[in-house]
Amino acid sequence: MQVFGLLGNPVTHSLSPPMHEAAYTDLGIDARYVTFEPAPEDLEAAILGAQALGISGLNVTIPFKQDVLNFVEPDDLAARIGAVNTIDFSGETPTGHNTDAIGAVRALRDHDVTLDGTAVVVGAGGAGRAIAFGLADEGMSVRIANRTEQKAHDLAAAVPNATGHGLFDLDTLLEAATVLVNATSVGMETDETPVPSTALHDGLAVLDAVYRPLETRLLRDARAVGATTVDGAWMLLYQGVEAFERWTGRDAPVSVMNIALRERL
Repeated sequence: MQVFGLLGNPVTHSLSPPMHEAAYTDLGIDARYVTFEPAPEDLEAAILGAQALGISGLNVTIPFKQDVLNFVEPDDLAARIGAVNTIDFSGETPTGHNTDAIGAVRALRDHDVTLDGTAVVVGAGGAGRAIAFGLADEGMSVRIANRTEQKAHDLAAAVPNATGHGLFDLDTLLEAATVLVNATSVGMETDETPVPSTALHDGLAVLDAVYRPLETRLLRDARAVGATTVDGAWMLLYQGVEAFERWTGRDAPVSVMNIALRERL
């Protein structure tokens, strides 16, 4: 039996176990997906222990995505983003990867969104950083808007063909944009949106990384003006799909994983 899992703290309410185990069952793979909550000071021991025990792969979530870089060999994208959310133990040395970036890209592609032109990413934290690199690698011009403008400028300096802005620039930035991604937590706890509804238009595809609730105010506003909308569960799904395919070498049963995920949201 293969063992995969999630490394984080806390991980009690993670949606990854049912999503991955539904895929194993569908494809007849003899595997389990379990969760681990090491103390921060035990992170290196946890990774070395996982390798010694023959664990095949680990997802990584907060608060370990950056610290894990010290104990794995990151690929180019993970090194540029500065965070790892997937560890592969199939080689002699554990390798680190970041599937958040491609998760956002695949979520948009799943909704027939053409990834050219200009994308506006709201938020310059961990999710915003991964998404900005993912869209830039697709060839898009990226405009990063953040409440603390200097943080947007700092991120834009690292991302190809990107510029940094404050939130007050959103009206102007969105006039020429074809893709908008909310990478902040605004909309999760309260019915608020980081983007003025007057800045939205029917030429936009809008991805909200928030998945609780699935129907955020931003997505309601976007749908009202005729924009294409993509809820945050799609990004969560495809980051898991990417990890599954990396670990198993098989095409993931995307529809099965999507049903398992949405049944628990």
